[in-house]
Amino acid sequence: MLTPKEQLRIICKGVDKCINEEELLAKLERSFSQNEPLTIKLGLDPSAPDIHLGHGVVLRKVRQMQELGHKAVIVIGDFTGKIGDPTGKSKGRVALTDEQVKANATTYSEQIFKILDKERTVVRFNSEWLSKLGFEDVMRLAASTTVARMLERDEFEKRFSNGIPIGIHEFFYPLMQAYDSVELHADIELGGTDQTFNILMGRTLQKSMGKEVQIALFMPILEGTDGVEKMSKSLGNYIGIDEPAEVMFKKVMEIPDHLIIRYLELATDEHPDEIDKIRQQLSEGENPRNIKFKLAEIITALYHSEEDLQKAVSYYEAAFRKKSTPEDIPTMILAIGKETVSDTIPQLVAMGFVKSRSEFLRLLKQGGIRLNEEKIGEDDLSSVLFNNDVLKIGKKIFVRVNK
Repeated sequence: MLTPKEQLRIICKGVDKCINEEELLAKLERSFSQNEPLTIKLGLDPSAPDIHLGHGVVLRKVRQMQELGHKAVIVIGDFTGKIGDPTGKSKGRVALTDEQVKANATTYSEQIFKILDKERTVVRFNSEWLSKLGFEDVMRLAASTTVARMLERDEFEKRFSNGIPIGIHEFFYPLMQAYDSVELHADIELGGTDQTFNILMGRTLQKSMGKEVQIALFMPILEGTDGVEKMSKSLGNYIGIDEPAEVMFKKVMEIPDHLIIRYLELATDEHPDEIDKIRQQLSEGENPRNIKFKLAEIITALYHSEEDLQKAVSYYEAAFRKKSTPEDIPTMILAIGKETVSDTIPQLVAMGFVKSRSEFLRLLKQGGIRLNEEKIGEDDLSSVLFNNDVLKIGKKIFVRVNK
């Protein structure tokens, strides 16, 4: 096990804010001397189960702490999900049904282990303890804070000022998330900066119940491939952890140069010393494209096999450096029949090669779609595709048809 100070350096890599660092070092020193792992808590609200690198920022930080010997407890908010976290909401969120919560929780459980070490992770559902609380317990929870404190939260303050209704039950979301920390005896809780109020409520509730308070680690919000907006599937600037290696590699190569270090800090497990070396290389005039190529290799290798990584590298080299059709390109499986170019669009969207049908049609009108190296137009949407036909989408994407 690394020394407490070295652990502290790794844990704080890329962190936006730590509350507080002295308490964290004391916990690490006790853990080191007693050979007892710390309990790391991460709560997931199962409302949007498709994970991209932006979601992966906190998961990667949890994985780093697992590698240091600590225990992760992932709390699937199946009970709190029925209320909905008001974070960022100008009005109350529609509660999820039991079926939606279970389906999303299952998807989350499958995806998180692409990042976390399954052997060092415990997955809990907060209905295990929240559903057992009696009315007296709930009143005791409510007595631990005030309405004035709740209205300090930006979303509530804005809604109150604008006369937008706030349900009493919405005040209980941060309290229930805080109670999760009490139940789990959490030493550290992680979240994005948008979770500040909820996570600090955990410290407040632990203290009011005579427990040792948790450390609050807040991770930055990762910008998407556009370099401006936060990574979001709805904005189309995301890199999904389930995307094919070729797509992932290409998308990383598209991020702006100024985000190279940020992605190294937030989207990889690289040691701070290695990142310092890369930062120095950039300051000394190293071509950012070369560093970005290394970054794309690092990120793609985190989610794909070595074989898939090498295929992605070969694909990128052929498609974007040599400007030829790569031999080893993604395959789109079509049913045996008379499938047309138009029939492929939903599958291309699902595979992440285009954002939407409208984007495909826009590229088509601009002459950006080729079939076997020949430009096609709207009149060609009804063209039947044959085995081994190759669609080129824009300047960078090739897909082979297989029937």
